Amino acid sequence: MNTDRLVRTFIEYYEERGHHRITGSTLLPPPGDPVLFTTSGMHPLTPHLEGRPHPLGRRLVNVQRCLRTTDLDEVGDRTHLTVFEMLGTWSLGDYEGPQSLDWGYGLLTDGFGIDPGLLHATVFGGDDQVGPDTGSLELWQDRGVPVELTVEDNWWSNGPTGPCGPDSEIFLWTGDTPPRSTPTQDDRWVEVWNHVMMRHRRLEDGTLVPLPQRNIDTGLGLERLSSLLQGRSSVFECDVFDPWRHHVPTVWQLDEPSLRLVCDHLRSAVVVIGDGVRPTNTGRGYVLRRLVRRVLTVLRRDDPQRGLGDLPVELVRHTLDRFRQDVDPEQVRQVLLDEERRFGRLLERGRQVLSRPRFRGPLTEDDLHYLHDTHGLPRELVLNLRTR
Repeated sequence: MNTDRLVRTFIEYYEERGHHRITGSTLLPPPGDPVLFTTSGMHPLTPHLEGRPHPLGRRLVNVQRCLRTTDLDEVGDRTHLTVFEMLGTWSLGDYEGPQSLDWGYGLLTDGFGIDPGLLHATVFGGDDQVGPDTGSLELWQDRGVPVELTVEDNWWSNGPTGPCGPDSEIFLWTGDTPPRSTPTQDDRWVEVWNHVMMRHRRLEDGTLVPLPQRNIDTGLGLERLSSLLQGRSSVFECDVFDPWRHHVPTVWQLDEPSLRLVCDHLRSAVVVIGDGVRPTNTGRGYVLRRLVRRVLTVLRRDDPQRGLGDLPVELVRHTLDRFRQDVDPEQVRQVLLDEERRFGRLLERGRQVLSRPRFRGPLTEDDLHYLHDTHGLPRELVLNLRTR
């Protein structure tokens, strides 16, 4: 099943069950949200999860582009991306968790054809403030799906304060043997879908109070599910990455981990630029700057002549189309090239600074802080220059 068909199947399944499709927002969260980027489909819906009526009703479904910097150092493994699309569903004070899980199970098994014997669930086992999630546990037991009870792993929150609640996560077995162990004991179980019973608000003193309504918030990573349904070994091998895996190796010869990082970071940078962000030294612009400079560091590690001028414009155009961004590909490409020129000047300054007698021996933490604070040289750049 290709990714476009997967999206259609998902949306239509929930529309048949009374959900209205809403338009996904940009990567920039609504005013007042403390996060730099939209990290999940629930961010634009926060006021409605807290009780404000939504104009399209209590049952919603959408596709939302997301960016997570917390996974930046994990990019290159088989499941993590920086920018990705999230399939989401919501009940705003309508149905409860068991109904959500029942529909999710039906879509995975009947709609997507997944063998029920390859599924495993985790459920919140209770703590000193909230009891165990018996409704989810009973639903999975009725469906014959094995369940693992956890505490921290099955409590979802949007930070230290704010909406939160127990969740039930659905995992798919990816091993080449019959399923073994449990999701917390074997990483061959890959999480595909999280169903959050968002019922509480955590206050600054850590106590929980009920939200005005009991909500359901689910999220399913599109590229991750696509790779699993297509029998691919990583998210970088699903069909949305086909153009990248075709074009990039013809321009730059890279090992597999480097290829994954370059594809992910450049693709993510294109989407961030497409949503109006430009490189700066703080905030969102610094995230973009870091993405681009990590790519350039990898590209120039083996060949200093490599540059973003060789990036095929077809990949920029394909990514903008994929994320429904009406932006001129050449404009995006120019932003990347301008940042590359700034990076080149930074490299030259870094070499000059590091040639000083003070820095010819082993670098201390104080040295690294000084180089960053005084000369604007990031740690990873300094360490890379020292290995040359």
